[in-house]
Amino acid sequence: MHSKDKKLADNVNLKEIAGDTAGFTGAELANVLNEAAIIATKSGHDKIERADIDNAVRKITVGLEKHNRVVSEKDKKLTAYHEAGHAVVSKYLPTQQDVKEVSIIPRGLAGGYTMYKTNEDKYYVSRTELLEKMVSLMGGRAAESLVLNEISTGASNDLEVATGIARDMLTIYGMSDSLGPISLKVDQSYELELFGETVVNEVGNQMRLLIETAYDRAINILSEHRDILDRVANCLLEKEKITEEEFDSFFTDNEQKEV
Repeated sequence: MHSKDKKLADNVNLKEIAGDTAGFTGAELANVLNEAAIIATKSGHDKIERADIDNAVRKITVGLEKHNRVVSEKDKKLTAYHEAGHAVVSKYLPTQQDVKEVSIIPRGLAGGYTMYKTNEDKYYVSRTELLEKMVSLMGGRAAESLVLNEISTGASNDLEVATGIARDMLTIYGMSDSLGPISLKVDQSYELELFGETVVNEVGNQMRLLIETAYDRAINILSEHRDILDRVANCLLEKEKITEEEFDSFFTDNEQKEV
């Protein structure tokens, strides 16, 4: 519907585009194709190419690439391991989405990014998925600590999202064995007093436990697969961007070596 008035190249498969943009609203899809048309024009294409659409999705979800930003070698290495950490950890989590692209080229406010495939709309999310999402989010911080013996502010958004997931699991979705199937969602903070100080303290303790457990699992995954982590990070330092096929090849090569 949104592409009917636009010229698309033969390499554009709308079913594949739909898979990559699952969850997008109609307005967001229209925005993607409008942006793709602008990118195609600037690139001198007479039709919208698949690459134009991919670049439009990246621009809308992550931000503009900033090749002119000066990045020190130290920060570049940290970003490479941070993003490699996210990608490698996610690969070993059964419920998490496949990696589509990993980049250390700054976009928007981010120094780099790991993009995942969104092949389906999800209406419900299981407890296991939420727990493993937190592990994936901890992958960047875990890689920094494990390899560089350092942590940076680069994980601030990861920590914010992971903390939000932990909080919602406990206070909205009733996913705590110790608290039980109860919703602690309130409109005003003082309403929490109805549940008693013990319950409020338990929420804090359980949130911390969930996040620490996720972090420890991320550390364990990266320690076990340190060779792949190093290879992905070094490839990023060399090429700055890794495609889905290139990322998957690290694991295929590793499996062949083990055989």
